[in-house]
Amino acid sequence: MALVEYSIEEGVALLTLARADKRNAMSDAMVADLSVAVERADAEARAAVLCGDGAHFCAGLDLAEHSAKSAVETIEGSRSWHRVFQRIRGGRIPWFAALHGGVIGGGLELASVTHVRVADTTAFFALPEGQRGIFVGGGGSVNVSRLMGVARMTDLMLTGRVLDASEAERAGVVTYLTDPGGAVAKAMELARKAAENAPLSNYAIINGLQRIHDSGQDEGLFFESMIAALTQTTPEARERLKAFLEKRTARIEVKGEKA
Repeated sequence: MALVEYSIEEGVALLTLARADKRNAMSDAMVADLSVAVERADAEARAAVLCGDGAHFCAGLDLAEHSAKSAVETIEGSRSWHRVFQRIRGGRIPWFAALHGGVIGGGLELASVTHVRVADTTAFFALPEGQRGIFVGGGGSVNVSRLMGVARMTDLMLTGRVLDASEAERAGVVTYLTDPGGAVAKAMELARKAAENAPLSNYAIINGLQRIHDSGQDEGLFFESMIAALTQTTPEARERLKAFLEKRTARIEVKGEKA
C-alpha cells in the first residue's frame, strides 16, 4: 500500500492518503491501495480515521490518468470507487474524516461516505466537474447530495463555487471545525469514543439510520423497532445498561450536573 499509509492504535485505524506531490489525487493505484487498507481496518479495528498527507486532503480524480479512458473503462473505474466507498459507508465500523486544504471533486465524494467529518479552517470544498466537462463518478450524486442537498450541489457543479470550512459546516458537509492542523487529533479523539461503543450498536447506527431515512414512515418505524430489540437484548447491552443503572459508568452531564 504505497499510496495509503496504515497504522492502528487502541483499536482505531489511521489511514493516510500518501500522494502529497499530486495533492492526493485518486489514481487507480491509490483506489486499489485504499481498498486493501479499508478491508484491513474493517477486519481488525473498532473505528477508523481517514486523512491526507501534505497540504491537501484530496484533489479528486487524477485527470491525467483518466482523460484518455473509454466509456467502458470509465464505467469500470467509477464502479471500483463505488465498491471501496460503499465498504466505508456500509461496513462494520464507523469512519471519521480529518479534512484540510483541498477537498475537491472525488475528495469530497470520499469524505462524504465517512460518518463524521472534521475539518480544520484551511479546508475548502468544490465540485468542479462542470468546468471539466465531466460528471461525478465516485458516488457523489447520491452521497454528497444527501449532505448538502441537490440544489446546493447543483450550484457547486454548475458555477465552480468553492465553500470554505465554515460554509461547509453550515451546509451540513462538516460536523466539527478545528484550528489549522487540528483535524486529525479531533477525529482520533472522536474515533476513540466511538470505538468504546458496543460493536452491534455502531453497526446499526451506520447501516440502519440512512436506510430508515430513505424508507417510508411505516417501514422506517418497524425497522427501528426491530433494530432496537436486536441491540437491546444482547448480553453486552444488558451488562452496559446494568452498569449504568448501578452508577458504574459516567452519565451525561447537563449544566455541570450528571443527568
